[in-house]
Amino acid sequence: MSRTPGSMLLSDVAEFLWHEADLLDRKDYDAWLSLWTGKGHYILPIGDTPDAELADALNLCYDNDKMRRDRIARFQAGFSISSAPPAETIRTVSRIVIEAAEGDRVTIRSAEHLIEDKFGRQRVWAANVTHRLIRVDGSFRIEDKIVRLLNSDGMLNSFSYLF
Repeated sequence: MSRTPGSMLLSDVAEFLWHEADLLDRKDYDAWLSLWTGKGHYILPIGDTPDAELADALNLCYDNDKMRRDRIARFQAGFSISSAPPAETIRTVSRIVIEAAEGDRVTIRSAEHLIEDKFGRQRVWAANVTHRLIRVDGSFRIEDKIVRLLNSDGMLNSFSYLF
């Protein structure tokens, strides 16, 4: 069976997303940071704010490069009350859809389930995730990652990890 260019791109994208999830589950934050371009944003919106309005909206998280690095430094140093002790996580990434592909840029939508275990209790999170990727040196780098948690405008507890 031959592979079409679209199926090869989907395979490459899926491999990248699964690699990112594995890095986060293993708390390999330095390697996760290396997946990013310098100008991308990691965003957890509240509610159904359209993508074009996220920069001016109240978000759970709207991290540029410096803020991502500061957040990781707090996780690694244990200075965040929410990260002491860090939660164990297992992520499942599925329903990967290529929304747009132009030149070296690809926009992907996917579903993520994250199970957190901390203090002997488990919580389950579900999210629709959009990645805006750019192909660099034969791999991808994240330009933007928008994580739309279900019930993001409801009651949420602190997170000691990234989605």
